[in-house]
Amino acid sequence: MDIAPEKKAYALETLGADQFLLSHELEAAAGTMDGILDCVSAFHSIQAYLNLLKPHGKLVVVGLPEKPLQLPMFALATERKMIGGSMIGGIKETQEMIDFAAKHNILPDVEIISMDYINTAMERLARADVKYRFVIDVANSLKA
Repeated sequence: MDIAPEKKAYALETLGADQFLLSHELEAAAGTMDGILDCVSAFHSIQAYLNLLKPHGKLVVVGLPEKPLQLPMFALATERKMIGGSMIGGIKETQEMIDFAAKHNILPDVEIISMDYINTAMERLARADVKYRFVIDVANSLKA
């Protein structure tokens, strides 16, 4: 799910998504999902995500907004939906994830930048002109 329709082809073809949903089309997908992994780190309403879940559906929050999320307790109870969260797995889970990624040649989509590009990267972040996470190439930046 995203707000940008131009990300649809990338999600389906490159990332291997089965479906793509624009955030303004949520009503059409109400009650269709078994689970949602919420990676949004900005404050947001989770009601729209809960509406997407089937009964007994699970919303797992891994993005950590600054402000607490408001929980619609009545809807959670009457619709038998669950919310959970996780910051990080333990050593065992992390190793399993790394092994799985290596076995299936899953690599992160990142933009590698040098240290002298950090100010520009910050400006791009402020403009929301970032497709991937920035990774600073410290080793090569220090060689100069």
